[in-house]
Amino acid sequence: MKSKKWLGLLLFLVGFCIACTPQLAPPESLPNGAESVRQIQHAMGTTQVAKDSSRVVILTNEGTDMALALGVTPVGAVRSWSGDPYYDYIAAEMTGVEMVGNELQPNLEKIAALKPDLILGSKVRHKGIYRKLRAIAPTVFSETLGVTWKDNLKLYSEALGHSEQAEVLLAEWDARVADFQERLGDQNIEVSLVRFMPGAARVYYKDSFPGQIVNEVGLARPEEQDRNGFAQQVSLEQISAMDGDAIFYFVFGGSQGEQQPLETVSQPWLDQPLWQRLSAVQTGKVYAVDDAIWTSSSGIKAANLMLDDLYIHLNL
Repeated sequence: MKSKKWLGLLLFLVGFCIACTPQLAPPESLPNGAESVRQIQHAMGTTQVAKDSSRVVILTNEGTDMALALGVTPVGAVRSWSGDPYYDYIAAEMTGVEMVGNELQPNLEKIAALKPDLILGSKVRHKGIYRKLRAIAPTVFSETLGVTWKDNLKLYSEALGHSEQAEVLLAEWDARVADFQERLGDQNIEVSLVRFMPGAARVYYKDSFPGQIVNEVGLARPEEQDRNGFAQQVSLEQISAMDGDAIFYFVFGGSQGEQQPLETVSQPWLDQPLWQRLSAVQTGKVYAVDDAIWTSSSGIKAANLMLDDLYIHLNL
C-alpha cells in the first residue's frame, strides 16, 4: 500500500511540474516560410523579400537599366526622362511593361494595381512615399543615384536574387576598363563633358556618372572640370570652360510633354563665336553622344554603351 501511495505522489508531482514548466512559443512565421525569404539591408532599413519575387516595379531609370542587365523584365517602370515611354536603347526589352508615372512622381494607384511582390526605388527620389510603397509590397531603396551605380547594382541584384549575375557583369566591366587603359597607354587626353539643356548648359565634374567613368578608365580632365562634385552650370560667356582635347556633348530636350528638338537646344551654343574658338572644335574633336546613355540613365548597360563611344571616338 505504501508503494502505491508513493507511486501516486510521484505521478502527482511529475504532472504538477509539467504543468508549471513554461512552454516554448512556436517560432514566428515568415512570409512564404523562412527558407524562401531574403533579408535585404538598404537605405531605409531591412526588408524581407521573397526569393521568388517575379512581379517587380522599378521607380528609377537606373534601376530599370540594371534589372534588364540582370535578366529581369519588370511588370512596371517609371517613364524614361526621354523616349516614348522608354529610352531607345532599352525600348525593345520593355515591350508590354506598364508605365507607372515618372521618376519624381510615381503613380501609386498604378503600382498597386500591378500587385508587385517587390518595388525598387531610391531614397534620394522617393523617401517621402516609402511608407506608402511598402504598404503595397516589400520595398528596397538605394541611397542615391549616379556615381554609386556599382553599389546600387549589387543592392538591386541582391533584392532580385541575381547577385551572381551582378558579379559577372562587374567582372566584365573591370576587364573592359583594363583593356581601355592598356590601349590608352601614356596618352594624356583631357576629356570635356558638356550637357546642353533648354536655356542652360553644364560642364560635368568628377562625381557625376560620366565623370566617374572617364576617371576610372584613365582619361584626364581639363583644369576647369577637374573638380570634385557633380556639375556646374555655365553661361555663354563661360564657354571656355567647355574646352578640352576632346569634347563629348549630350543634349537634353526636356521631359515628356515639354521636349524641344535637340538641335534647337544645342545650336545656340554651337553657333557662338566663343565655341568656334575652342581648340577641340578647331581640331574636329567634338562628339555628339546620347544623353540617355551618358547621364540620364546611369545604369550598367548605359556605362558599357558610354565606354563603346569612348573607344570609337578616341580611336582606341
